[in-house]
Amino acid sequence: MELSHLDRQLLNAAQKNFPLHPQPFKVLSDQLGIAEQEIIERLNILQQNKAISRLGAVFDHQRAGASTLVALAVPEQDIDAVAEAITALDEVNHNYQREHTFNLWFVVNASDQNVVDQVLEHITERFDYPILDLPMVKNYHIDLGFPL
Repeated sequence: MELSHLDRQLLNAAQKNFPLHPQPFKVLSDQLGIAEQEIIERLNILQQNKAISRLGAVFDHQRAGASTLVALAVPEQDIDAVAEAITALDEVNHNYQREHTFNLWFVVNASDQNVVDQVLEHITERFDYPILDLPMVKNYHIDLGFPL
């Protein structure tokens, strides 16, 4: 999908300092001079066309629950099906492929460590592939905002 100037303007505003307000799209509307309904429609279109995967907050999961980074070693012929099944889990919001023996990576987020362990057990039972559980030892803030 080709991003329009409006799309780029909207995504730049939404990925940094998203308004913590009862009507955040109204605040963006006032800031950008774009109708609130148009903002909502554009974001929906961007998500439907997979230009963005989600619009939502990022939390410190050590304070809000528990999480771990996970990697699976998936045979190349199975990667798409396994990735789709992993992403379908409520505790996983995305996954990505890497060029490595452990080639499917994702983060499991849950309310507590017991739920994280249950999700990992489910994945291990469903997919008979080597798994790495890499819980965070030290928290680093990495700004993932990219100007478009």
